[in-house]
Amino acid sequence: MSWLSWIVVGFIAGAFAKAVTGVRGAGCIGTIVIGIAGGILGGILFTAAGGEGINSFSIYSLLVAFVGASVLLFLYGLVAGREERRRK
Repeated sequence: MSWLSWIVVGFIAGAFAKAVTGVRGAGCIGTIVIGIAGGILGGILFTAAGGEGINSFSIYSLLVAFVGASVLLFLYGLVAGREERRRK
């Protein structure tokens, strides 16, 4: 996949993951970074489960990146929530 495809997949997957998890902020660049990191994490998770990681621009690649980004944002929410509870 080209770098432009990674950016497009990252943005779409990051936007969907942010919508599903309810995370706000991060902006456009942050959404792309979340999606790309989610694509990497999703590729690792899917490969470990016996599937295939991201290899082309497809709906499957979007699904892999979405799952990874959702897991990433869920973990971020746990850590951020813990920090917020410490402040109170």
